[in-house]
Amino acid sequence: MLLSIVIPCFNEQKTILSLIEKVRAAHLPAEVDREIIIVDDYSTDGTRKILYALKNPLVKIFYHEKNRGKGAALRTGFQQANGDVVVVQDADLEYNPDEYEKMLFPILDGRADVVYGSRFLTTRERRVLYFTHYIANQMLTFISDVFTNLNLTDMETCYKMFRKEILDKINIKEDRFGFEPEITAKVAKLKCRIYEVGISYSGRTYEEGKKIGVRDGIRALWCIVKYNIGSR
Repeated sequence: MLLSIVIPCFNEQKTILSLIEKVRAAHLPAEVDREIIIVDDYSTDGTRKILYALKNPLVKIFYHEKNRGKGAALRTGFQQANGDVVVVQDADLEYNPDEYEKMLFPILDGRADVVYGSRFLTTRERRVLYFTHYIANQMLTFISDVFTNLNLTDMETCYKMFRKEILDKINIKEDRFGFEPEITAKVAKLKCRIYEVGISYSGRTYEEGKKIGVRDGIRALWCIVKYNIGSR
């Protein structure tokens, strides 16, 4: 089995090499190989120079010629993925690639089509940061659950893993962080078997490079309505 690890990247020169090494070193079940797909979303901080110099046959790199957003980068990455299973990995160091193995188990066992890594359904370490982000995340997850009739605890998590045949049925339209509620609505409509596993989380401050903001939260709320009701 092949696992495609899709990494959308924008202005992450401080973390990209460390992240690649962690992804390469992440322990996987014996029957699982990996491919690493990086989509640089027109970085301007020196990230591109680092990626241009990277010579590794395990790492495939694609470049956007203008900044289009996380959803657009994932759309490119998913199109290039050859794996049986695909997982999303941000280019910062907030999420630990060692969590792939536990996320894979429900899929390898034939029980799941989609697995979300929850930062809240966990007893593992989690960096304590913004209360406002926690409330916004819980609110958006709750509203998404109302519309999808799912009982997710962390709709906004980066760590989402899919059987490739599920992704092939979905046309992703959102270019930015609206990807999260959009993909959740669409896998719910497909009646996918969805599991959650608890994961660790080491969030960043804005000074450390965090990018998501109030505008993205408002867009996420609109996307919950749009992709659960507007597309029916």
